[in-house]
Amino acid sequence: MKYVMSDIHGNLENFEAILKQIELKPADTLYILGDVIDRHPAGIQILRRIMEMSNVQMLLGNHEWMMLRALDEPYPGDEVGKESLYDRIQLWYANGGRVTHTSWLFGTPQKEKKRILDYLHALPVNIEVEGYRLVHAAPIELYEKYGQNEHDSALEFALWERDILADPPDIGQTVIFGHTPVSYLTSAYGELSPVSIGGAHPWIGIDCGSGFPTHHPLYRGRLACLRLEDQKVFYS
Repeated sequence: MKYVMSDIHGNLENFEAILKQIELKPADTLYILGDVIDRHPAGIQILRRIMEMSNVQMLLGNHEWMMLRALDEPYPGDEVGKESLYDRIQLWYANGGRVTHTSWLFGTPQKEKKRILDYLHALPVNIEVEGYRLVHAAPIELYEKYGQNEHDSALEFALWERDILADPPDIGQTVIFGHTPVSYLTSAYGELSPVSIGGAHPWIGIDCGSGFPTHHPLYRGRLACLRLEDQKVFYS
C-alpha cells in the first residue's frame, strides 16, 4: 500500500497516532510531503526516526528549506543571494523554527548533524507515483507560467506557492499537496469541527493543520494520511 501525509510540524503525538492506524508494513511506502519540523518541539526527533525507516520517502518542504538556509547549509543549487545569515534565521524563527533550532543546538549529537544535513540535501522536490504528482506546494514545472512574478526561483515556487490554488491547472495527473492548510481553502477555517482533506479537483490538499497549536479552541488541526489505492483517509 502507498500512503501520503504532509506537514507533521513536530507533532509527535499526531505522527504516532497515524502510524498506529496504518500499521505500515515493509512492503508499504509512506510518502511525506515535507514540513516535518517546526512549530511543535519533536521535529528533529521525528526527522531522525523517518531517516531510519526504509519504506518512507520524504520531500523537501519550505520549513526544511528555511532550516538549511538558517544553518548556512542551503539546498543544492539554491541561491541564497544577498540575504544575511541573521535574516535567514529570523525568517525561520518567524515561521516556528526556534523550537527546532533549540533542539538542533542542544539536543542533537554532533555526529548526527551531518547525517541529517546530507539527508535533507538529497530530498526530492516533486515525485510521481502511479499517476499522482506529489508536491509540497506546487509542481515545479509550472514556475515559468505561474510563479515568476512572485518567486525568485522554481525551487521557491515549488515550496511556497499558494496563489495557484485559487484556480489550479490540470497537469494530466492528480496533484497531492501540503503546505497550505486545507482550512485556508474552505469554510472550515475557524470552525470548531476538525479540518478534513480537500481542495479543488484535480488537486488534493492534505495539510489538515498538524502545526496548529495543540488544543487551541478555534483551530482543531490534525494530521491526515491518504492511502492511494482506495482513497481512504486516516486522521490523528
